[in-house]
Amino acid sequence: MTPAARLQAAIEILDEVIVSARDDGAPADTIVTRYFKTRRYAGSKDRRAVRELVFRAIRAVAQRPSSGRAAVLALAEDDPSLNDLFGEPRGPEPLVDGEEVSERGVVPEWLGAELSPLVEPDEWRAMLERAPLDLRVNIARASREDVLGEFEGAEPTPLSPWGIRLAADTRIDEHAAFARGLVEVQDEGSQLIALACDAKGGERILDLCAGAGGKSLALAAAAPSAAILATDSNRARLSKLGPRAERAQAAIEVRLLNPPNELQELSDWRGQADVVLVDAPCSGSGTWRRNPEGRWRLTPERLDRVVGVQKRLLEMAAEMVKPGGRLVYAVCSLLSREGAGQIQGFLDGHSSWIVEETPIAAGRLDGAGRLLTPGHDATDGFFVARLVRFC
Repeated sequence: MTPAARLQAAIEILDEVIVSARDDGAPADTIVTRYFKTRRYAGSKDRRAVRELVFRAIRAVAQRPSSGRAAVLALAEDDPSLNDLFGEPRGPEPLVDGEEVSERGVVPEWLGAELSPLVEPDEWRAMLERAPLDLRVNIARASREDVLGEFEGAEPTPLSPWGIRLAADTRIDEHAAFARGLVEVQDEGSQLIALACDAKGGERILDLCAGAGGKSLALAAAAPSAAILATDSNRARLSKLGPRAERAQAAIEVRLLNPPNELQELSDWRGQADVVLVDAPCSGSGTWRRNPEGRWRLTPERLDRVVGVQKRLLEMAAEMVKPGGRLVYAVCSLLSREGAGQIQGFLDGHSSWIVEETPIAAGRLDGAGRLLTPGHDATDGFFVARLVRFC
């Protein structure tokens, strides 16, 4: 492919990403892969170059653009050489006066006021920097020191005692340590959420929004004799936990929930849990460095909906915790309404709960919890709070 043809391919892919973001469809990575499956003529260098153009454009434009062409023209403001490719054979149509150019930025204009006051503008750029690859060592079966030596260039993560950090483009899916269940891919911030639960042997632990089970696996490694129940309402995501648990040799019960009947389906856990972890669905604003097109998916209406879901999940989780038990609430978000504001609203309506400091040496105090950010902690963005039911 010529440079002009690569640019045209990037524009076509961006057009698909824009529609997918609007309609809550496939992620950008999937769209790129699908595009090249039907274009076998593109070599590996072509695919890498086009992918780089696509994600450069996604990172450059904060709000969902009108077209892939408008997004690429935003890139051309910093890289004028791209303008020379318009009108070339197999390239984009020639430029015309007055074309729309997307506005460059990090945070969508409407969302700036929703950010936690701790996330000041000088931190915003870090929200889009490429994230490293973090692994969590399965401490039930190996020490971090033992596993570090199995990965070239590996370093211990600075905040999590379970973590190993590798270069962003490292492939580990065929690595022997991964195959033996000694490591799992998990961002350091996500590891710290599991640490905040302070899981102990013999406890009953409910992971209410387990998804594919990353935090359930971390809890099982930290407390192998704990009784852990992982639940979710998404069958596809929850189905991934079984094979992962088998590889890690972790005993985790899995239960698919069917809204709005969750309380009935969890009646055997009502008032019985020592720990309930609510890693709630959220805006995903803390993971933009991994999924920058998440900014294009989020709208005020979607944010309102997910905040309502979080409130409902907190109410449900409170029913599961026994007196003296712990409720750990987390969102991979940097927005106040989803973090500090959500927990303050819960505390205002529940006098039998008190705030307990999370046992993690990271983040900054944000209301009743702690906020981890890419700029301050070099992790994905997370809010986490730990509450105790005292009666």
